[in-house]
Amino acid sequence: MVTLIETIEGVRRACDQARAAGRTVGLVPTMGYLHEGHRSLMRRARAETDLVVVSVFVNPTQFGPNEDLARYPRDLEGDLRACEDEGVDVVFAPSVDEMYPRGSATTVHVEGVTRGLCGDHRPGHFDGVTTVVAKLFAITGRCRAYFGRKDAQQVAVVTRMARDLDLPVEVVPCPLVREADGLARSSRNAYLSPEDRCAAPVLFRGLRAAADLVVGGERDPKRVVDEVRAVVATEPRVELEYVEARDAATIAPIDRIDGDVLLALAAHLGGTRLIDNVGISVLGDSVVVDLGALPSEQSAGAATSARPSLGPS
Repeated sequence: MVTLIETIEGVRRACDQARAAGRTVGLVPTMGYLHEGHRSLMRRARAETDLVVVSVFVNPTQFGPNEDLARYPRDLEGDLRACEDEGVDVVFAPSVDEMYPRGSATTVHVEGVTRGLCGDHRPGHFDGVTTVVAKLFAITGRCRAYFGRKDAQQVAVVTRMARDLDLPVEVVPCPLVREADGLARSSRNAYLSPEDRCAAPVLFRGLRAAADLVVGGERDPKRVVDEVRAVVATEPRVELEYVEARDAATIAPIDRIDGDVLLALAAHLGGTRLIDNVGISVLGDSVVVDLGALPSEQSAGAATSARPSLGPS
């Protein structure tokens, strides 16, 4: 039976008691409106830790002034059912006042890795992410924290923050989870009109076509990026915000596809902003492409940990 806790002290006590009894803690931070991507994180946490905590909190500090904070989808009742289904022990669903008491004046900023990609297009976004995640880590204490690779830059930022601040948290990146047609699972997919939903898979097709180029030997990031643009341009409903190839760990610009590379994009369909990415690992002539997990590779009730590949070549 999942337990709903709305206070910081209540969650802290539950985690402290678990560790005192020799049990491990797994944390899955979310903004709620849970989908299969979130469930895959819960299953991974359930398989690897003893007490599984899912936070459900729409964090206002990571939204810009003209973004979708007010309309971001919320369904705590449905989230609790999903957590119950996945064997979650605790759902932490605090109020904004609980997380940010009046007078709060501290933010957490991670330099470098927050530049480029969403960091450039959503000013202040990652300061909001790192601040709330640092608070969740402080509340939960020593644990393993599970994050999906759909938000690949976020994973890099949070990993760097935990390392730099010596936080007793192991950040566990988990596969991006896709719909059958390749669209990355996202709570914001609920905004899409039927027409936009039909158009949206072009993002994955563009990324996959670019990955095929790399498997075929292309190493020029500009040509790889141009391939994504060309494919996405075939769908007039989609407006690309950015598509870039970056170092996967540092998010720094690159001049050659080599080592671990993140090919990432953001796009707008109507009023909805979507992000997607593929990971590409190049070592000599060997190429491994992480496309994320399609439904045929998602095990209902098992940890989702495979790295679907287009290589080696």
